[in-house]
Amino acid sequence: MDIPFWLAEEAPPFAELALDTVDVEIVGAGITGCSCALTLAQAGKRVRVLDQRGVAQGASGRNGGFALRGGAARYDVARDTYGADSARELWRRTEGELDRLEELGGDAFRRTGSLRLAADDEERAEIRAEFETLRLDGFVCEWRDELPPLLSPHFRGAIYHAGDGAVQPARLVRRLAGAIAEAGAEIRTNAWVESLDELNAEHVVIATDGSGRGLLAELDEAVWPARGQVIATEPLAERLFDCPHYARHGFDYWQQLPDNRIVLGGFRDFSILAEMTDEEVTTEEIQGALDAFLVELLGTKPRVEHRWAGIFGLTQDLLPLVGPVPGRDGTWVSAGYSGHGNVLGLLCGRLVAEAILGRDDPLLGLLDPARLLGLTTGGDQFG
Repeated sequence: MDIPFWLAEEAPPFAELALDTVDVEIVGAGITGCSCALTLAQAGKRVRVLDQRGVAQGASGRNGGFALRGGAARYDVARDTYGADSARELWRRTEGELDRLEELGGDAFRRTGSLRLAADDEERAEIRAEFETLRLDGFVCEWRDELPPLLSPHFRGAIYHAGDGAVQPARLVRRLAGAIAEAGAEIRTNAWVESLDELNAEHVVIATDGSGRGLLAELDEAVWPARGQVIATEPLAERLFDCPHYARHGFDYWQQLPDNRIVLGGFRDFSILAEMTDEEVTTEEIQGALDAFLVELLGTKPRVEHRWAGIFGLTQDLLPLVGPVPGRDGTWVSAGYSGHGNVLGLLCGRLVAEAILGRDDPLLGLLDPARLLGLTTGGDQFG
């Protein structure tokens, strides 16, 4: 019951290599670590990926399976907060990363679109403002006032994002792991890293998102762990939802898989302080809220076959930290996706690898860890 649905699928084998010396060691074998390792290995670097459990066993195998463009903030808020050019560039780049995800993921990814719903009039006004701003900046999206009968009693309009999708996240990351092994990288599982002093490579990348506390004290202050809880039902008799849905500022989210089962997560705001934790366990309060919402939405209670929890990383400005850790030569980080790690993790793992290879990217200015680690540069990075 507590095994995530995504991880219940049998993992394919990958080549097991043992390298004597490496150029880069990556802590974390999730979407970020594997994306980073793939870029580095394909560029000829000797790479070792270490994980305390196994490939995709952390947040990458324990989320809701959404693949969305953009970041955690609404686009209009992001535009006001990060600057118009910076927000536009981030959204544009995540659109491109969805194309890369589709190419790398194969049958792990489905281009379904997504529906962002307004739970009340206040949220309707907020996402309507987001819709108008997206359209103003040339992004494709559709406003929907008329909702299907299952949704109309509960919601007050929606934005449809046609380019978004759904992902089997564990399958995707396991596929990446196979690719990096083929490229000559070492993947070392059941490898607990208590201190970065244990690692000897010229470059070390922390790719643990909301986990891995204790590796660097300054990161513990900047990336806060948060728990997301999810359920997966038995397959239903009929098709009810054709794409991922999310509402209440992303606190509620669900999708229906090809076999018709529902994957539903969220409601951590029902116990927000208790859910700011790195304890990977389910709780009666949140699980009860998920069950109740399922009945409210469907009018019936299907059997729940999987219940699980995963830990993700939040940051103060809802942007990840990507790049060098100030004051620590050779130490890099890519973490803090604020619940949007399936796409941002793929993108940012590649970005930090490119930085290690000496290739500059304009997004690295926006996501520079120094902004939250006491060395703020500030301003619109693209203006």
